[in-house]
Amino acid sequence: MSKNSVNRRDFFRSAAVVGAAGSLGAGAILTSCTGGDKKPVLVPLASLANAYVPELNDFANDGKPLRAGLIGCGGRATGAAVNFLSAGPNLQIVALGDLFMDRIDGCRKTLKDKFKVDVPDDKCFTGFDNYKKVLASDIDLVIIATPPAFRPIHFEAAVEAGKHVFMEKPVCVDGPGARSVMATAKKAESQGLVVVTGTQRHHQRVYVESFKQIQAGMIGEIVSGNVYWNQSMLWYRNRENGWSDMELMVRDWVNWKWLSGDHIVEQHVHNLDVFNWFTGKKPVRAVGFGGRQRRLTGDQYDMFSVDFEYEGGIRLHSMCRQIDGCKNNVSEFIQGTKGSWTSAGAGGNHEIKDLAGNVIWKTDRDKEKVDHKQTDPYTLEHVDFINHIRANKPLNQAVETTISCLTAIMGRESSYTGDEVTYDQIYNSSVSMMPAKLELGAYDLKAYTVPVPGKPKEEKAKG
Repeated sequence: MSKNSVNRRDFFRSAAVVGAAGSLGAGAILTSCTGGDKKPVLVPLASLANAYVPELNDFANDGKPLRAGLIGCGGRATGAAVNFLSAGPNLQIVALGDLFMDRIDGCRKTLKDKFKVDVPDDKCFTGFDNYKKVLASDIDLVIIATPPAFRPIHFEAAVEAGKHVFMEKPVCVDGPGARSVMATAKKAESQGLVVVTGTQRHHQRVYVESFKQIQAGMIGEIVSGNVYWNQSMLWYRNRENGWSDMELMVRDWVNWKWLSGDHIVEQHVHNLDVFNWFTGKKPVRAVGFGGRQRRLTGDQYDMFSVDFEYEGGIRLHSMCRQIDGCKNNVSEFIQGTKGSWTSAGAGGNHEIKDLAGNVIWKTDRDKEKVDHKQTDPYTLEHVDFINHIRANKPLNQAVETTISCLTAIMGRESSYTGDEVTYDQIYNSSVSMMPAKLELGAYDLKAYTVPVPGKPKEEKAKG
C-alpha cells in the first residue's frame, strides 16, 4: 500500500462515516467511454469505506416534524430556507432572525408565497443578538446564513443550545474563527448533533460520482490541479439615507474583508474545497498575488492568483476574479499519473481523459434529470441533513469545511502581503478581523484600506 493511501485513509477517518458507497448507482449519471476487452488496471487511491459518500435520495424520509430557526434572512438565507422546506415532508420554519427588519419581511413574504408559512411577529428577531432569541425558540435545528464573520459565534451558540446545524460556507474568515469552529465541531460531535455545511458540491451527483471514480484510481495518483472561479462583478450596495457606517458595511458585506473574508474565501472556497476533498490532503504553503481595479465599494480585491503546495509535493494553481467583460470560468481540473479529470467537460459534464487525451469516462446530466426528481444540490444537502437527523446518524462537515476555508485564507493573506504563508501560520494566527465593537453606529472607514503587498522601492541616495 502506498504512503499516499495511508495518509488519505487517516484524513477521511476524521470525517463522519455513514456508509460506504451509498445507494447512488454509477449508471444513474455516467457513461463509460471505454470499449473492447481492454480494461484499465486501477489501483485505488483510498477505500470508499473510509470516506463519506452521501446517498442523495431525491427527498428526505418522512418522520416527526422538524422545527427550524433561520439566523440571517438575506438572499442566500432565504434560498436556504426554501431549499429546506422543499427537501421533504413535515418540515417547518418557525423563527427568523436578522440584524434588519426589512430582510426578515422579505424572507417572510417568500415563505408565505411559496409555502404558506406564516412566521408570527413574536418569532421575528432583530439586532446583533437576534440569534440568541432564535435559539431560545422551540426549534430542533437552525440554519445559519449570516455574513461569514458571524458564523463561528452563531455556530458556537447553536451547539451550546443543543441544536442541529446547517451552516453556510465559508464557516470562518480568519485563524481565530477557524479554531473556534474546530472546537465547536468537536463539541457537536460529542453531543451527537448533525452539522452540514453549504459546500453543495459534496451533494451534487456529478461531483460525487467523479469523486468515486478518482478514488477508484481512474486517473492514478494525483500530482497537480487547477481550480477557477472567474466571473463578472458581484452585487454591491451604496449608502442610503440613514445608514450608519456599520449598516453600510453589513448590507454591502460581500465587498468588505472582515465580513466576507474576501471573495477568495467567500466564493472560491468551493473550488478549493473540491481539490481538498478529492485529494484528501491539506495545503502546506502558498504564494499568491492579487489586486483591485474595478470594485466599486468595500476594501477587498477583485482578483487572486495563488500557487499552493500540498502534502506529498502536490501542486495546485488557484485563480479567481470578479470583473465584468472578462473570460469566465468556474471549474476544477486535476491531473493524475494515468489521466486527468475536469468538471468543465462538454455539455457541462464531468470527464476523465487518459494521457493521450481520449475521453474514457463522463457523466450524463441529461440522464440524471430523467432518473431523478431532485437534481438541485442546494436542496439535496438539506435532504441529507434531514435524513441524518431523523435516523439519528452522525454527520459533521464542519472540520472538513474549515480546512478548505483555511486554504482560502492562506491564499488571501499571501496575496495581501506578497509573502509566503504556511497552513500552520494561518491556523495559529491570533489576528482577528472582527471589529472591537459590534453596534450600529459610526466607524472610521478610513481604517478599512485595500491591502498593498510588499514594500515601496527604496530610493538610493544620490552621491
